[in-house]
Amino acid sequence: MQMRPEVQIAAMIKALTDVVIPAVPPSNKLASEQAQLVVGMLHLMAAQLPVQFRFDRDELGRLLETASELSSLAVAEEAPRAALAELDRQRTEAMAVLEACRGEPAQLQASVASLRTSMCSLVDSFAASEDVVARERVETALFAMSKAQLLRDRALMKPQRWEPDPAAVPDITSLLAG
Repeated sequence: MQMRPEVQIAAMIKALTDVVIPAVPPSNKLASEQAQLVVGMLHLMAAQLPVQFRFDRDELGRLLETASELSSLAVAEEAPRAALAELDRQRTEAMAVLEACRGEPAQLQASVASLRTSMCSLVDSFAASEDVVARERVETALFAMSKAQLLRDRALMKPQRWEPDPAAVPDITSLLAG
């Protein structure tokens, strides 16, 4: 059910260029211009999306280098000392965040795909197993995980208004919070 942003962006570009823009009357210059602007922005988003995480991580690294350099300042006045202390506190937190972000998004996606594949193989291996207890544990665990994942998939897509009862599906932020 998950539709990755890169797939969504490509679908929007195709819909705009193949259907919407050709339907705009040539006399409506403003609408044509704005439609082309939207297509251009979507192309830009498609190009930026694969590097955005690394871009943000790079900025955080450079900010940390600068914060480290500034933290060595020796000042006598209270306000700058307090600001430096706060900068040092924030730097410590940011270093932990940067360390936690060492992996690439593609690594995360590959790990998800690998675990899905392994779990499918496990299910296949238990299909002919006579170990009923173990087979039931596999089934119970996978159904519970699938139920939780389906709820998250539905919550992620909730803004697209596919849900017959949107109030029955929690917001994705609440599901991801804990």
